[in-house]
Amino acid sequence: MSQAPIDIERLVSIMQEAGRTEVMPRFRNLGAGDIREKTSATDIVTEADEASEAHIRKAVQELAPNALFVGEETVAKDPSVLDKLKGADLAVVVDPIDGTSNYAAGVPLFSVMAAVISKGEVVAGAIHDPVSGDTVMAERGAGAWWDLGKDDKRRIKVAWPVPLDEAVGIVSATYFEEKAKHALLPRLENVKIFANYRNAGHEYKMLATGGAHFVLYSRTMPWDHAPGVMIVQEAGGHVAFDDGTPYDPTRYDGVLLSACSRQTWKSAASQLLGVGAEMV
Repeated sequence: MSQAPIDIERLVSIMQEAGRTEVMPRFRNLGAGDIREKTSATDIVTEADEASEAHIRKAVQELAPNALFVGEETVAKDPSVLDKLKGADLAVVVDPIDGTSNYAAGVPLFSVMAAVISKGEVVAGAIHDPVSGDTVMAERGAGAWWDLGKDDKRRIKVAWPVPLDEAVGIVSATYFEEKAKHALLPRLENVKIFANYRNAGHEYKMLATGGAHFVLYSRTMPWDHAPGVMIVQEAGGHVAFDDGTPYDPTRYDGVLLSACSRQTWKSAASQLLGVGAEMV
């Protein structure tokens, strides 16, 4: 089935196994020494993150020995790994537990995410929910799918566009510069509902399956966004940075806006970010 350099369904199987064997057995079973700060009290890593990433890394290296492995926790220990992504012919980018703060707090809202990147372009992505056991996935040119298990796999599409004052949006303003954050927050009155789940995996899944109309982020590390962007695009959505340039998994600055349609993107960019239509 897969036309990507790495079979997405085999990659999904690896992610699912990591969820079953490393993530879920430790959920709500972490000791005080199993949770550590990385850069701040809100940027943490758990024993489960590291065990999940080690499991996935070993399996990916067996599946695709020539691929660069870029895991969030690997990069935390050796930032030079991320520098290699731009020139890599083939890479697998992994977030072993997206939503670590939720996971550590015992909140069942987290995911395992992975993307395949070929010569700087995202060609496949998957988001697995270890709690429910379901997975959303996509391969460039082949559409986006929701694997609910028991041979139940469904094609997914984004929601029909609506005016912004009727839209459901997801906004993560944590990493906005203070001036930009102060400008953004009052403008959210233009949106019917906005939320943040501290888990990009579930947020992109909501957009791709029609549960939201846009998602907005200000930090664009590839393990947080490459999988979800691929799925949203293949589900019919439009994704671009606030300057109008297409998503690039090797760009880590700027504001990234994903929406159910180009028109919704324009409306959100204009009314929330003050970006003109000429940017699209």
